[in-house]
Amino acid sequence: MVLQQWASLKQQTSPEREKIAIDGHSLDIATVVAVARHGAAADLHERTFRGIAEGAKLLQLSLNQGDIIYGVNTGFGGSADTRTMKLEELQTTLIRELHCGILINSDAKLGSEILPLEDGFSNTCMPESWVRASILIRINSLASGHSGVRPILINSMLELLKNDITPRIPLRGSISASGDLVPLAYVGGALEGKRGTMVWVGRKAERRVVTADVALETSHLKPLRLGPKEGLALINGTAVSCGVAALAMYEVNNMAVLSQVLAAMSVEALCGTDESFDPFFAAVRPHQGQTEVGRNIHSFLDRSKLVRRNHGLEEGSLRQDRYSIRTASQWLGPVLEDLVLATTQLSIECNSVTDNPLIEFDFENPGRTRTHHGGNFQAKAVTSAMEKVRLGVQTIGQMLFAQCTEIINPKLNHGLPPNLVVDEPSESWLMKSVDIMMASLQSELGFLSNPAGTHVLSAEMGNQSLNSLGLISARYTHIALEVLSQLASAHLFVLCQALDLRAMQLDFLKAMEPVLIKNTSEILSEMLSDDKELEVFHASLWKQFRTQLDITTTLDSTQRFSTIFKALQPTVLDFASSSSNTVFTVKKWSAACSMQAQEIFLRNRELYHSQPDASDVLGKAASRLYKFVRDELKVPFLRTTMLQDQDLGTTPSQLECTDKQKPRPGMTTGSLITIIYNSIRDGSLYMPVLECLAEVKVSG
Repeated sequence: MVLQQWASLKQQTSPEREKIAIDGHSLDIATVVAVARHGAAADLHERTFRGIAEGAKLLQLSLNQGDIIYGVNTGFGGSADTRTMKLEELQTTLIRELHCGILINSDAKLGSEILPLEDGFSNTCMPESWVRASILIRINSLASGHSGVRPILINSMLELLKNDITPRIPLRGSISASGDLVPLAYVGGALEGKRGTMVWVGRKAERRVVTADVALETSHLKPLRLGPKEGLALINGTAVSCGVAALAMYEVNNMAVLSQVLAAMSVEALCGTDESFDPFFAAVRPHQGQTEVGRNIHSFLDRSKLVRRNHGLEEGSLRQDRYSIRTASQWLGPVLEDLVLATTQLSIECNSVTDNPLIEFDFENPGRTRTHHGGNFQAKAVTSAMEKVRLGVQTIGQMLFAQCTEIINPKLNHGLPPNLVVDEPSESWLMKSVDIMMASLQSELGFLSNPAGTHVLSAEMGNQSLNSLGLISARYTHIALEVLSQLASAHLFVLCQALDLRAMQLDFLKAMEPVLIKNTSEILSEMLSDDKELEVFHASLWKQFRTQLDITTTLDSTQRFSTIFKALQPTVLDFASSSSNTVFTVKKWSAACSMQAQEIFLRNRELYHSQPDASDVLGKAASRLYKFVRDELKVPFLRTTMLQDQDLGTTPSQLECTDKQKPRPGMTTGSLITIIYNSIRDGSLYMPVLECLAEVKVSG
């Protein structure tokens, strides 16, 4: 599903793209994103012309026959007991009187000496992409012909999209019961060219806000005069709730794939096992979501040199990974299943007719025509989808938070330094602030996961006693996704740091092992009886050295290696034959190894940091995302000296660094995480993520 959406969006936003044809039946979420965010062109499919004309004709026929039709020759809602013959004026009045939302102009000031409490412009106005998505979905709904509007109304809405005229719509004011009345009324005001309706116009950098009459005149468009039912048909639908929700749905589907890649990277950062994702688990518990996540993560870990199979043979070691990575497929699987259902709900809603009343006609049975009064405008399907999405967002965030805190904590991370510092632990606490921020973000996600649809109040003279609050739910879903994007950005930053530390340690071990063997053979040779015994001793010593290396990460290098080799002395004494010089010889060996280990460690640290590259030891997915962060985004393997140097005017190393490793003016941990965050929000990070998923599908 996600790969299909990705392929569809790529196709519709390519330079060779064809104009999108709107037919009332085949609008998908990727198309909504293409038009709303990427400016893809859209027009009516020719097969809609007959139905639109037929609906308008039948409405006029009913009026000619003297039929009483809600919202056409009656009042609205709880005032539907009134009657009128002023049909066009009724529609204009409806649009005008629904302009009740609060909108702050960008140049509004509270006073020269009073600072605003917030950015009123963005806090009261919908983003342009939301508005464009809403207009597109409303066009698609009206294109069925069952709303009884004339072609000119739909074409006028299309002209808004084609000419980049986007009404400013209040963020709040809809309960999504009789559709999104207030927001869509501002689209009506733009179509009518009302001076009280403000719109965005102009191309990209020249974007500005003008009144609707000026925008239409500049684009050589005539203001629309609404016909019978057209004001009602425009506003009486779920287009805004659905449009805002569709944009969120596309994002969360991509985020769900990203979370699986991050889970795989977390397994590698923690030197975990791929056993947890063996297909056997899904075979005996065949939930579709769990099966897919397990298969994906198992494939993502392919080729990793950091993944290990833990047989529990090491005394004091955990037999299995902790829950944050071991149960990732069971944790994320139900989320994927909910997202599939939510996507289906919104896809149906995008292609539904949601105003009232509706006109039934059948070209194969011309005598079967009827006007139906009902409630397709109740946006509960949108609310249902968004509540599932927001709960899923919280669930994803909880997993990422648990993984990240485990990676940062030296008591849990299997040998990574505290706070993932490159420098001495007593001089840097690099990721401590990130750890705190992650807790803040996840706590907010917990709050945002609460349902919006349970807070219904009766409205509009008691007529709208049930209302979906679909737009409110969709708005809060976007907030939740924005928070999750920050959390995922921080986690990815932490993961790349951790993976570099793993690779750096592997380089150190590779350089250290022959030195340890050489010192042991030369200094302790007289204390060990034969070569076979020496070989066994080397293996035992190396194993214990690595264990001690993992449990001394909180010590500075000046203390760490002397502590390690003091701890290894009893092992040497157990193997060595006793003599008068034994203690002296062991201390000599310990001092020599400690000194050389520290020298190798410091030299290796400087060398690796100057030109870091962990890609060779990573799995397929981690390698792709790591390279994107390091090479494309140029987010460096960070050490505190890179941040200090902005003030001190020095260089962190005498070695030649790659450009990405050189300090930049004003660089902070937050500024680097922000780079990753921006790549999530603009969608560029999803390219390598979805390539990882596509690779699984091909190999599977």
